[in-house]
Formats: sequence, C-alpha cells, structure tokens
Amino acid sequence: MIKYKLSCKNCFLKFDSWFSSSTEFEKVKKLKLLNCIKCGSQSISKSLMAPNIIKTKKQKNIIEYTKKQKIKNKIREYQKFIKNNFHYVGDDFAYEARSIHYNKNGKKENKRIYGNASLKEVKELKDEGIETDIVPWVKDFDN
Repeated sequence: MIKYKLSCKNCFLKFDSWFSSSTEFEKVKKLKLLNCIKCGSQSISKSLMAPNIIKTKKQKNIIEYTKKQKIKNKIREYQKFIKNNFHYVGDDFAYEARSIHYNKNGKKENKRIYGNASLKEVKELKDEGIETDIVPWVKDFDN
C-alpha cells in the first residue's frame, strides 16, 4: 500500500488517498475514476507522502522502553489494587484457597486472598474447580 497526498488543480483542495501501488494510481487516473472529493474535478495531481520510519536504533529503543514502562505502570496499578483489597497469605496460597473453597460450614466465604503458588499448585487448584489467576508482579525496586 502507498499513501499519496492528492491535490485538486481546480479548487486547490489537498487530501490523502491510499493505493495498492503507484501503477494502481495511474490506472485509476487513466480510467477517469479519480475525482476531487470537494468539486468533482478530475484534474488531480499527486505527491508521495513521507513514510513513518524510525531511523535510528536509539529511537527504537526509546519507543520500546516507553512501551515497557506503560506496561509496568499498569501492572503496578493492579498490584496496588490487589494489595489494598486482598489479604496476603504468602506461600500458603494453595492451602488457604482450598480452606476457603472447602469451608466445613458448607458456606463458602467470599474472602479474597493473594500469595505465592507454583504453576503445579495453580493447575491443581483449577482442576479442583477453585478459581485462581496468575498476575504478573513487578518488584518495588524495579525501575
């Protein structure tokens, strides 16, 4: 795909349009299918739009760093919410989750917890019908 800046020689309107190739533009113009979107004139000229290309490795690194920072900030927001609204149970997460799920009173508590569990433990909990989710965690000292 190629993007051209088009200009009407009749009303001087400038507008953009996409074509599959430069030869496609020529075909459309030759078949008189290219009209000004304002006045309908077929007197249209083109100029190539400058592509949006990142020129240096440094610019790419800055963009990647910015994306990573946005992701880390979003994870930190989730972490803050979890820390403020859930009870931390540490490495006893699987045990505590089972205790809540298999409450002896016959009534499940609506207790929200978070903590550490291995992938094996998480799989076992899910196999038992215990809802769990894995949340990525960014350590506080990460920059």
